[in-house]
Amino acid sequence: MPSELTPMMKQYVKMKQLHPDCILFFRLGDFYEMFQEDAKLVSAELDLTLTTRDRNKPAEERTPMCGVPYHSADAYIARLIAKGYKIAICEQMEDPAAAKGLVDRDIIRIVTPGTVMNASMLEEGRNNFICAIYRDSAGTGLCVCDVSTGELSAAFFPAGAEGEERLYNELGRIGPREAMLSDGAYSDTALVDFLTRKLDCRCENGGEARFRADAARAAAEQQFTSGLEAVPQGAEGAIQAAGGLLSYLYETQKTDLSHITTLTWLAAGQYMELDLTARRNLELTETLRSKEKKGSLLWVLDKTRTPMGHRLIRAWMERPLLSPVAIGKRLGAVEELVGDPIRREELSATLREVTDLERLIGRIVYGTAGGRDLVSLAAGLGRLPRLRELLEGSASSLLSALCRALDDLPQLRELIASAIVDEPPFSVREGGFIRLGYDAEVDRLRSILTGGKDLVAGIEAREKEKTGIKSLKVGFNKVFGYYIEVSKSYYDQVPDTYIRKQTLTNCERFITQELKDLEHEILSAQDRVCALEFQLFCQVREQAAALVGAIQHSAAAAAQVDVLTSFANVAAENGYCRPQVDQSDCLEIVEGRHPVVEKVLKHSLFVPNDTHMDGGAHTVAIITGPNMAGKSTYMRQVALIVLMAQMGSFVPARSARVGVVDRVFTRIGASDDLSAGQSTFMVEMTEVAELLKNATSKSLLILDEIGRGTSTYDGMAIARAVLEYCADKKKLGAKTLFATHYHEITALEGAIPGVENYHIAAKKKGDDILFLRKIVRGGADQSYGIEVAKLAGVPGKVISRARQILAELEAGGLAAPAAPAVPVSDQVTLADMGGSEVTRRLQLVDLNTLTPIEAMNLLFELKQMV
Repeated sequence: MPSELTPMMKQYVKMKQLHPDCILFFRLGDFYEMFQEDAKLVSAELDLTLTTRDRNKPAEERTPMCGVPYHSADAYIARLIAKGYKIAICEQMEDPAAAKGLVDRDIIRIVTPGTVMNASMLEEGRNNFICAIYRDSAGTGLCVCDVSTGELSAAFFPAGAEGEERLYNELGRIGPREAMLSDGAYSDTALVDFLTRKLDCRCENGGEARFRADAARAAAEQQFTSGLEAVPQGAEGAIQAAGGLLSYLYETQKTDLSHITTLTWLAAGQYMELDLTARRNLELTETLRSKEKKGSLLWVLDKTRTPMGHRLIRAWMERPLLSPVAIGKRLGAVEELVGDPIRREELSATLREVTDLERLIGRIVYGTAGGRDLVSLAAGLGRLPRLRELLEGSASSLLSALCRALDDLPQLRELIASAIVDEPPFSVREGGFIRLGYDAEVDRLRSILTGGKDLVAGIEAREKEKTGIKSLKVGFNKVFGYYIEVSKSYYDQVPDTYIRKQTLTNCERFITQELKDLEHEILSAQDRVCALEFQLFCQVREQAAALVGAIQHSAAAAAQVDVLTSFANVAAENGYCRPQVDQSDCLEIVEGRHPVVEKVLKHSLFVPNDTHMDGGAHTVAIITGPNMAGKSTYMRQVALIVLMAQMGSFVPARSARVGVVDRVFTRIGASDDLSAGQSTFMVEMTEVAELLKNATSKSLLILDEIGRGTSTYDGMAIARAVLEYCADKKKLGAKTLFATHYHEITALEGAIPGVENYHIAAKKKGDDILFLRKIVRGGADQSYGIEVAKLAGVPGKVISRARQILAELEAGGLAAPAAPAVPVSDQVTLADMGGSEVTRRLQLVDLNTLTPIEAMNLLFELKQMV
């Protein structure tokens, strides 16, 4: 019962009741303690020892508890956050030594997956997004924020299938760690399932109250200094989402959010739409199987030197531009840097020393920054003058604009340099980080601490001279503190200002006001200097926080310079060309290469291929040929070249012309989605359905093996119907790369306008096959499936039987046997063992002259061939 609880446990229970959905970290001295159910949970999740203070009570009445050290709590919090939990930090609000009775405590912050600020809990190269979603009959408002950098954007998606598709695409792009939803949004089980299952996002029902239109508008107008004017009429849901998110952040962070000042409006038609399937199939930021960066397009292109650049290049990759003018500005900047290798190398070297200005100023505004953060901020700003110097006189309009935007804030740098030591300690509460000479009182208190003996010796010398008592000395003990000791023979010379403190056998001990003052100063100097240093540090931190807008502006400019320099370095290293990007329907690539595959190949050269497509006679390319010959690689490389061009990057080709593509769709491979109750074929058809419903004539479609998950005739019928729909200008007419093993479909060339046949060249030598990796006009004569099965290691008996069955099918069908089938002979043929290679080796052997040891060696050699 509450009445039986100690005052401290009553305080704990009260705090826990305020935040029942959080794990409560309750500060007790040098530890954060957890009790009751929280203790059991944390003990199990972090493998901590579960203990109790009630050892004198029966086991069933004991209160479980566990704790973590205060100074190392971040590591434990990070592990809990990674598991999706929320942490409420309950801190001591007064010095326990000075408290009268129970120490006052309060919740100072709630840490959630989407609001972490500590650098150790954040991935340097990617944003950590939290979002709010508001839904009503008009549509869905979305607001997305990275609290660590202050970046915030909003969008509105009208009710209907198209708006729903755009919402899911945007959520797939940002990959939020945490989502706070209105009642209307939370009741959409499909949306919640997509967030939790597909994106591994923590979802919470925020209710309707925090999304009220009037309160949301007022909060947004108070928080944002720019951006609200861009929100169009009829998109009020986006403002409600922004207001709801701000309400949640105010509630959980309990601190200043002044680094979140700008709302970026995400209007339809600004960026290429990419759904989650396309991002994964094209392996833009991670590989499909291992989920690693290595092997992705980001792995090839990301040679950025700053954390800000790492995050920005990912954002550009996931949101390619649609404006040829904006794309041209980026390409112009890259071209200038490609042509100036010396400046490019100097830029890379300088950028390497620019610190993470975005997240540093975020922590400074938040009030969680330490002395090291201020020094890092000053160091990062200190490299901007050199960046400006390298960019001055640029012919590129974009580089010139970025040069002007780089403000190194010299007054702030000078303030930090004069106030903070070069290598400050980790904690700002224990002193030692204010530079000598910055504050006279700090210097005086430090001199007391370091020169206390000298001060005491000075008093002793003065008193000896003043009184004439040569044996007078100043001493100290823990009971009486500092004292003046005079032997009894000199008692008559003691001044009246001395106050008797203690009488001993041979001497008397006295104190003076000066000595009492010195004692107080020495004994309290450590606490006073620590408090004063913290006060001065907060003043410097506040002056830095006041410049948040200028620092964010400079950080954004430095990040763009970093990405453009990375593009230029990659282009120069790999022989990329500048693409021509316009509003035409043309897609012409001469000697295009797959940017990732060519980097992975170590022992062979990548075979380049051409592409020529448009909205007229070259709309659909049917691509046939063997498995493993390179059809998927070729189609992906076309899509990646388009994406790279619209990012503003050079592309792996001898030349390229890209008419702006509004969306890239992919239908490549499939697997069962057992948790959703969907088979491989169902997954495939679902993706095809979404593709056909949302594609436009300006889209690029990558379709691989449509219809292979069902019977031959069903699959062929579906594949042909899909191809006809894509090619028909009245229905879709989108540029389409269509790979298939249904050779019957190649008959559509000439029958349907805009359809052309291509195949991957392959050369058959006996029972073996050689892939030439070259795209040529015309359809393939066969699929070489049995040869590929042989390469994969299918047993020789199965391969032989497959060839027999194929011959029967090609001769007019395979009839069911009327009697039990004749067993396949167990005789091993030379073809089974290694084919013509084994035969040729045996023909070279002269058995009449073969020695026993040579015979053994030959047998070993033949075994290796098999």
